[in-house]
Amino acid sequence: MKHVFLFSLLFLLFVTGFATPANPTNLQPYISRYENVLGTSMEIKIGSLSARQAALAEKAALAEIDRLNKILSGYDANSEFSQWMNTHNKAVTVSKDLFTVLSLFDAWRKQSNGALDAAAELIGQVWKQSAINGQLPEKEQLVAAVALVQQQHWLLDVGKQTATHLTTVPLKLNSFAKSYIIQSAANAAMRVSGVNGLIVNIGGDMVVAGNINETVLVSNPTANAENDNPIDHLQIQNKAVATSGNYRRGQMINAVWYSHIVDPRTGNPAAEIISATVVAPSATDAGALATAFNVLTVEECKTLAASVAGAEYLLITKNGERIESANWKSLQKEQASVTTRPDQNDWKNELTISLELKQQEGFAKRPFAAIWVEDKEGNVVKTIALWYNKPRWLRDLRAWYRKNGTVVTADPSAFVSVTGATRSAGTYSFKWDGKDAKGNSVKQGLYTVYIEVVREHGGYDLLQQEVDCTKKAQQFNLKGNVEIAGATLSYGKK
Repeated sequence: MKHVFLFSLLFLLFVTGFATPANPTNLQPYISRYENVLGTSMEIKIGSLSARQAALAEKAALAEIDRLNKILSGYDANSEFSQWMNTHNKAVTVSKDLFTVLSLFDAWRKQSNGALDAAAELIGQVWKQSAINGQLPEKEQLVAAVALVQQQHWLLDVGKQTATHLTTVPLKLNSFAKSYIIQSAANAAMRVSGVNGLIVNIGGDMVVAGNINETVLVSNPTANAENDNPIDHLQIQNKAVATSGNYRRGQMINAVWYSHIVDPRTGNPAAEIISATVVAPSATDAGALATAFNVLTVEECKTLAASVAGAEYLLITKNGERIESANWKSLQKEQASVTTRPDQNDWKNELTISLELKQQEGFAKRPFAAIWVEDKEGNVVKTIALWYNKPRWLRDLRAWYRKNGTVVTADPSAFVSVTGATRSAGTYSFKWDGKDAKGNSVKQGLYTVYIEVVREHGGYDLLQQEVDCTKKAQQFNLKGNVEIAGATLSYGKK
């Protein structure tokens, strides 16, 4: 029991580090993680004086997300937006939320000089079909698509709160819908009494609200596994953070990767900027800027950001250049200087572990999971990933706990927030570079990777695969069962 108490103590120290309340007495952090929320993952952290109030706040946030998704979704045929899309040249009275989001698109379409457009969905469809066909789209296709995109697609009447749908061009509200929903969910949760502050993070975009000072890691677009080192550490309070980039979604055509983000003005996918992270007072401003920055020049980004009070940004170009706004450094969390020296024993190869969870209906809490490596004698080399929300649930990871429960301490990086390009729900990747828990390189040889997943009141999966790390490139495809859809282990050059 001693090690469980120690783990619990460390857990509280690390997790309560995200909050700096004015009155810390009895404040507790409550963390929940979900899959299949707006097509991606969600993490909600609530600082509250009671578990009951935290649960009520979480319930309020989920209810608001569900309510707004039924209004704004372009994937649900029964949503208000989808139903409105079926009308043409008819003034339709719409909800306040739909009217607001359509108005935001109008404003940002003008403000960004056309870099943001709900009709960019049409161009995206052209590129997706081209990927299926295995060839680049014809220039004529893109010219025609751009001409259709640049039409006026709706007409709003502020006095009557009506929206008239003017074209048959496919539209999606993605650029604003997610940001708008995140902000609204955070507002709904903060209205619950007894809530000191919270973080709502959906797919790497988040709102930090209340008396909370949150550490936020910025994903590296060229090394974006869950356990890769971030490119920055931020300290965020009462602001929104959004990241958009080309590295998690897109399509491969003729062995070349093309971003899912397209320029509505040219029809071409984003190429020069591969990641844009924005911090702003408003979630919709942060989301709009992050998306637009992917298709704008650096100078255009600077000009557009200057039009939004309090907006700061970090851009990463395809050549690896890092471009920061003037006051970006004021957001950075001071880090201890770490000097790493090349080790002759360092591996030239690495093991990438790709995990796909089985999808559940509706908003499903993410299961607990552990991924670790053992040597051929059965000794634990390193725990690569550990998912849980409270130390008492670690015992449910039976195989991991038998081997690791007495030796592994809480990892602070498991509890900080991460901003990065949106991933698909239930898909994660991890890397093992051949080092043990202390950072020392081990000898290349036979190692076994274990993947254990368990859901509270649900199923249990345990996968394992031996990998000969003295050999060259190799890949293993593992079949899941109840909670895991599948996993792939790829061993090759770093």
